[in-house]
Amino acid sequence: MELVRQWLGKAKQDILAGEALLASDPPFLYPACFHAQQAAEKYLKALLTWHQIEFPKTHAIEQLLELLKPTVRDVALSLREAVVLTPFGVDVRYPGDQPEPSMEETRQALDLARQVRDVVLPILPLKPKDGLG
Repeated sequence: MELVRQWLGKAKQDILAGEALLASDPPFLYPACFHAQQAAEKYLKALLTWHQIEFPKTHAIEQLLELLKPTVRDVALSLREAVVLTPFGVDVRYPGDQPEPSMEETRQALDLARQVRDVVLPILPLKPKDGLG
């Protein structure tokens, strides 16, 4: 249970960091998207850890959802849209062909991360006082 709490704590920090970066003046769009991806990834890894499902070191949201399918199929299918966050985990950190995300794309990325949080947290038997939401 402690490892699950650690994943959730780090995921919460990523959402808060993404929100702060988006709210800054000027907003930092790439880093905000990166933290959105990281939050979604960590919420999924918390759920995998809770179900004692081993997972590789990966930033691929789709791969994590596939690992969840045999155990919590409905959850995995409901979060399918979050796969669009995967490129933000690696690609946006390096120069290249990736265009700058727009404000709207950044807002959507953070919304997706919050959606993953809102689906995962009720499944886990943690008390609200844990402050992991």
